Amino acid sequence: MDKLVEKVILVGVETEENFSRFDGSMKELKNLTKTAQGEVVFSLTQKRPRVDRQTLVGKGKLEELVQLADAYEADIVIFNHEMTPRQNQLIAEAVGVKVIDRVQLILDIFAMRARSKEGKLQVELAQLNYLLPRLIGQGKQLSRLGGGIGTRGPGETKLESDRRHIRDKITAIKRELKEVTAHRERSRQKRQASDIFQIGLIGYTNAGKSTILNVLTTAGTYSEDQLFATLDPLTKKWQLPQGMIVTLTDTVGFIQDLPTQLIEAFQSTLEESRGMDLLLHVVDASAEDRLQHEQTVVELLNDLDLEQIPVLTVYNKSDQVDEDEFTPTLFPNVLISVKSTSGKDRLTKAVREKMMELLVPYEFDLPSDQGQQLSELTRYTLLLSENFEEDKNVYHVKGFAKKGSRWTRIPEE
Repeated sequence: MDKLVEKVILVGVETEENFSRFDGSMKELKNLTKTAQGEVVFSLTQKRPRVDRQTLVGKGKLEELVQLADAYEADIVIFNHEMTPRQNQLIAEAVGVKVIDRVQLILDIFAMRARSKEGKLQVELAQLNYLLPRLIGQGKQLSRLGGGIGTRGPGETKLESDRRHIRDKITAIKRELKEVTAHRERSRQKRQASDIFQIGLIGYTNAGKSTILNVLTTAGTYSEDQLFATLDPLTKKWQLPQGMIVTLTDTVGFIQDLPTQLIEAFQSTLEESRGMDLLLHVVDASAEDRLQHEQTVVELLNDLDLEQIPVLTVYNKSDQVDEDEFTPTLFPNVLISVKSTSGKDRLTKAVREKMMELLVPYEFDLPSDQGQQLSELTRYTLLLSENFEEDKNVYHVKGFAKKGSRWTRIPEE
């Protein structure tokens, strides 16, 4: 049986602080709602110098919201602002239907999308951290969280036992995540200890990272035109035309006003990007709010201490823009449509050029009986030329390898 689509009313307040990105943010909220399988029946907006401390919107707008919820038979009202527990309670009491904010909506989508054990744990941790201060006035909804006979101490109220139940659960999840993270760290160190060049895909959600991963590695990952299609980092091998094998890691998409709870929860997922030799920042070249998207990602990279890693910006979806009039804002960059063959070739060439800047050149002679060495050079370094010199019975090899790798330590003959 199909899940019933919930009817949703969106509410946003345009203030002196957010006016420049307000329209884009409301559009994004609509897309987020669609991703969460909700149907937007009405968008209510209001201009104010700042949001109302009690109910975000003014008194008159709140009355209008009550009437709209009734007229449209709305199941849920979603505010484009993070609400305090008190605001949530006051608005829900007035409107009489479920009221959530942008953060809860994003958490809900993340819960739908998480596939791995780690992803699920991280989402649950973020949800519980968000729920903890919002327990007041949620009596009915909380009965399913446990509590009840056997959990209350002497004279302990329902609310206190619920709080304790959630705190215990948070502690348990953190403990479990530590183990999972340690395992991931071991795998990462193994990859770093090997001489393999590692590339990370980052970017605003829905920019086309998973599609790029699929095209380059035939990974078969989920890459729909949806927000947050990828949650769990996925690492695949990509063999360059010359034979060199590198790894490509897809990460969770960034978003404007990404809830801090999520940045904290997904720390280990985003940590994956720390060990990268190169980041490909994928940007949807056709997005109306392209500059805002770029800024969001650049700021988040700084917040996560990743700004020291070299970045190549990949402007994707060139088929949806006029290439002659397109003005890039981040450098170095390459403009492609990953779905076209020329796009794949153009991207491969740009990545290769960037790698040559980052790798260390080598040149030496390899005895002709070292066939194994030669095939390893082809796989793990960017081998530019191998010329067999008959008089010396050696291969004269030239190329680029990772700094500190054994290939750059071989002394010249």
